[in-house]
Order: sequence, then structure tokens, then C-alpha cells
Amino acid sequence: MYFDKFHDECGIFGIYSPYKVDTFSLIQFGLFALQHRGQEACGFSVLRDGFIISHKSDGLVLDFFRKISNSECYYGNAVIGHTRYSTEGGQSKKNIQPFFGEDSYGKSIISIVHNGNLVNATNIRKKLESKGINFISEYSDSEVILRLIQKYLSESDNSLEKAIQKTTIDIKGAYSVIVLMNNKMAAFRDPNGIRPLCYGMLNESTYIFSSETCGIDSVGGFYVRDVLPGEIIIVDQKKSIQFSLFTEKKNTKKRICSFEYIYFSRPDSLIENVNVYEIREKSGEKLYEQHPVEADVVIGVPDSGVPASIGYSKASGIPFKPILVKNKYIGRSFILPKQEMREKMVNLKLNPILDEIKGKRIVIIDDSIVRGTTSRRLVYILRKAGAKEIHFRSASPPIIGPCYLGVNTPSKKDLISYNHIDKKDIERILNVDSLEFLSMNNLIDILGSIHYCFGCFTGNYPVQKN
Repeated sequence: MYFDKFHDECGIFGIYSPYKVDTFSLIQFGLFALQHRGQEACGFSVLRDGFIISHKSDGLVLDFFRKISNSECYYGNAVIGHTRYSTEGGQSKKNIQPFFGEDSYGKSIISIVHNGNLVNATNIRKKLESKGINFISEYSDSEVILRLIQKYLSESDNSLEKAIQKTTIDIKGAYSVIVLMNNKMAAFRDPNGIRPLCYGMLNESTYIFSSETCGIDSVGGFYVRDVLPGEIIIVDQKKSIQFSLFTEKKNTKKRICSFEYIYFSRPDSLIENVNVYEIREKSGEKLYEQHPVEADVVIGVPDSGVPASIGYSKASGIPFKPILVKNKYIGRSFILPKQEMREKMVNLKLNPILDEIKGKRIVIIDDSIVRGTTSRRLVYILRKAGAKEIHFRSASPPIIGPCYLGVNTPSKKDLISYNHIDKKDIERILNVDSLEFLSMNNLIDILGSIHYCFGCFTGNYPVQKN
């Protein structure tokens, strides 16, 4: 299923306390809660007795932590972590975050984690390398942010706030970042707020930063608010918290990625204080209002298509039944070079309850249709099981463009809706009796007054690629 979905680059998480806490367990909980945002690799940096210690590897979060035998070495007063799905830099272990910087004695003095994608990182890296600044990664825009902060720290009397402000003048794109130093932690977000980032509290002196509120919930904390577009939040060992904007408010234009609500985020999260589950359920309701159809049963493609299916069922009165059974033990272990075999993975991941399908008119709802390969295979499975009619519904508009702002997406030539403007053509390819996409007007109506990035649906992006 992974080859036919958009994939977010990563999740980031951080905790800062003036006192020593169980940072090993806390970062494990936080990253596990954000596992859906990246399954290739993970890592963390702990602040312990004034020293920053990092540990990272490829693989899933729990597998990664299970291999760590000396957990007591990672107890400190602060920690940042990252779950990775690569958009830039490829899958080399050199590109796994966090990235850290050292002083002349080889001591780590700064570490960062980043979610997003810079559109001008290549040019900045070349300029920094020409000035003798060395890079560890093969290519990572996240390391570009780190090296810029390091450079400006040395030019700004070690003021982290000033270094971040100067860095944000240089960089362009989508970025939510957490920075760890030996006496403070900072979080900041690009002026459009494209990638999510929020903060909360574990207690009156311990601060939490997370890509999603589910990360804060996982450690027993409480959500305070989202980090604002163009905002820097700094917490330190004096228990103080400092808020500042690195750009004038008139220059911030909130453009949170709409796909966070459609697919990326966990349904129990709040993004910009908007309930993700409610958005998905409302999209199902709107789909029925937009194009009613008579049917016997509504099913959703697990997991992200299920809330929309429940909404569709509520609006239509057609019963929802969870008759697509998902094998929850399939991860990213299969390496299948042939397209034919990749498509057959759907048979491993999803199987229908045959008696609930045979002779039935079915409405099947997925969060989106990207390449269409998974959808086509799924329809084949349902036809084989004896479905009388199949009506496919997408809980998002047609995807006509790739994303270069922190999401791993196919090129235009691989997007079924870009290549087939006529919906009837896609109906024939999928072999369905009818097909409907959520309209842009309905998506905007569901999301409300907050401004969003709809680039993958419209081709208009808040930041233009260089």
C-alpha cells in the first residue's frame, strides 16, 4: 500500500526540563506516537550533564529502542527525536536525524530535528562548502539548517534566537524545527506554517514540542497551542519561556498542508486546534451530499478511509461495515522490484469478508487516489468476491501535482488524475460503476476559515521551487 500513497517526511518531538527526567522512556513514547509520519529510520539526542549524546539507526521505533542495552546512559533533562521518511537525501544512514554540531574539541554542542523541505538548500550548501564548512550527510536540507545556525551562533555572541533569525532569512520552503543546546531548546516554524508543530507541558516546568498533539498525549502532557507561523519559542534551564517572531506578522501567511487532515496526521490529533477525525468524517458526509448513490453497504479502506466512510454512512443511512480486514503486521519489509508483485501486496494487506460482499452494492471510500494502482487492485479483489456494484469515493479532490514542501510524492506522470482529466477514463481504469472525488469547494467548506496549502490539488504553492 505504501507505494500508492503520499508520505510525509517525518515527525519531530522534544522535551525540555530543568531537572533530570526519564528522557529515554519519554522520547520512546513520543516517537512511537509519531511513527505514522516516518518508518524508515529514527533517532534522538539527549542532553545529559551538559553533554549532548545522540543515537540513531534505520528501522521502526520499537525495534530501534529494543536494541539499546544501556538505556540509563540516555537519562537527562532534555531530548529531541525524529522519525524519518526521506524526501531529500535518500535513505543513506548518513542522512538520519538528529544532526549535531561539535566544537573544536569534538564535543556535541547543538543538535536539530526538522520536518519539511527547503527549496533552496542546494545553493546554500554550495556557498557554505565554499567557505570551508563541512557536511556529514550526502544531501540533507536539515543539515543545511544546522550549519547555518552554527555559523550564525559564532557571529551572534552565541545567541540562539539571533542565529535562528538570521538563518530564516536565508532559507526558503517548509520547515518545523526543534533545536537542542546544552542549556536551552528552541522550536520554530516557517512563515507559512506548512508543516505542523505544537507545544505543551508535562508539568509546570517541563515543556514538550511535537509535530502532532498525539505526541504530547503519549507522555501524559497537555496541549497548549500550535507554534505560530514565523514564531520562535525558546525554553531554558531557568524555567523561562520566550516567544518571538522572526518575521513581521503581516508577512506571515498561514498555509498549513491540507493533506495533514486528509491522510498524514493521526485521527486523534488536533492540527491548528482542529480535530482531524471530525474533518475526515465530515468529508464523508459531504461526499454523499455531493453525489448520492443507492447501495447496500459502505466500507472504508483502513485506516484513514474509515472515518470518511462512517460520515458517508451517517449522511446516507447506508450501513457502514468494517469488512476490509487489515493485516497490521505488514511494515516496510518487502522489497519488490516488479510492479505486478507490488500490486499484489494489496492481497497481503487487505482482505474482504466474502459473505458481506457477495451480491452487494458497495460504496468504498479511501482518503485519496494517487497512482490508482492500489485502488484498481482493491476493486479487482471486491469484484472477485462477488460485489454486484462498486462505487468508489475519494475523500479528497483529484491530485494533479507533486509536493516539494516536505512530502514524498510521485511525479506528475505517475498521478492518475493528472494524466486523465476526464473522470470517466479513471472509472474505466479502476473498473468501477461510479467514481467521485470530494470537490475543492466542499474541502474548503469542511476545513473552515484557516488558510491551507492546496498545491497538490491546484498546482498553486505558497512557496515556489527554485
